[in-house]
Amino acid sequence: MNPDLDRLQPYPFEKLARLKLGLTPPADKAHIALSIGEPQHPTPHFISEALIAHLHGLSNYPSTKGAPGLREAICAWLSQRFQIPAEILDPERHVLPVNGTREALFAFAQCVVNRAEGPLVAMPNPFYQIYEGAALLAGAEPYFLNTTRETGYLPDFDAVPESVWARCQLLYICSPGNPTGAVMGEDTLRRLIELAQRHDFIIASDECYSELYADEASPPPGLLQTAYNMGLTDFSRCVVFHSLSKRSNAPGLRSGFVAGDAEILKAFLLYRTYHGCAMSLPVQQASIAAWSDEAHVRENRELYRRKFEAVHGLLAGVLKVERPPAGFYLWPQTPVDGESFARDLFAQEHVTVVPGGYLSRESGGINPGRDHVRLALVAPLDECAEAARRLVSFVKSL
Repeated sequence: MNPDLDRLQPYPFEKLARLKLGLTPPADKAHIALSIGEPQHPTPHFISEALIAHLHGLSNYPSTKGAPGLREAICAWLSQRFQIPAEILDPERHVLPVNGTREALFAFAQCVVNRAEGPLVAMPNPFYQIYEGAALLAGAEPYFLNTTRETGYLPDFDAVPESVWARCQLLYICSPGNPTGAVMGEDTLRRLIELAQRHDFIIASDECYSELYADEASPPPGLLQTAYNMGLTDFSRCVVFHSLSKRSNAPGLRSGFVAGDAEILKAFLLYRTYHGCAMSLPVQQASIAAWSDEAHVRENRELYRRKFEAVHGLLAGVLKVERPPAGFYLWPQTPVDGESFARDLFAQEHVTVVPGGYLSRESGGINPGRDHVRLALVAPLDECAEAARRLVSFVKSL
């Protein structure tokens, strides 16, 4: 067996299941899950219909590179969303479809990390656990960049020693962040691109929450957008990951893309050709429909705004919690450690949340998630509001 498998930690939801084992929540209260970040809004009908209409494509092997029409639709969306001139993005070289960002974020490290050179893979802490697993199975050492209330829930990149950047081969970033919803500004992204050019590492920017934001006039900036604005029209060392799961409420479609540095994507295409992960033709057609429409995405954002308004309005007086600029999570500080908070909340109020410590690691003498919990506002509005009322009652009982 691959010995690196022994380095993997249990997934947060495995830990959560063990935490709840043996607890008996009140039977008169329906369970409300704010734990898994699985969108519950309906998948737009036109996406489902595009999938159904092209099911005859199941009789054909798909290309790993994806159909030209899909790559063209992705480039058109990237150009419009991130204000990159259409002629800069080449559908033949700058994009690859992937079966959701989870699959691609993991596979990417296996492709680009050179394990013979004692590599580091840097990542925010707390983080999406795929980053850590990808680093470990690529033979790299994870390097955790703590994000705390004091740092605005963003990593302090200026505090990273030069010796770390010298060993870094891959930097994962997530903006808007999971679980914090924090957004990296263009100045920070510029600083990271400059560091990547100086120290020869690759930036993998997980932007799967980029279309869920509070202010219609101020969408989160993207890595490729920043690179273009810097004059880096080849997107050197920059790769972004996008998904239809959150943007279009289609997590079961398993559809996304990677885009950026053409030389890196050339190598990633080679890896994926052997990996055997081509997107089926019906899913490609449904994806073309999804990337080509913005009306449903604007409606989706409005649904989340209503939930944030309702839930944050109830919690703000009893917990230290900030309404994030993007994403669909709340990341409140808890008056006791997050694990105890989550366990007792479930036992008393039949509400499931994720202890923040399950999403982070001990680093620099602290676990930055220990005194937090993550709330995923994916349930219907009335359920989210009811969960918030139960949270208020629970906190007042402590």
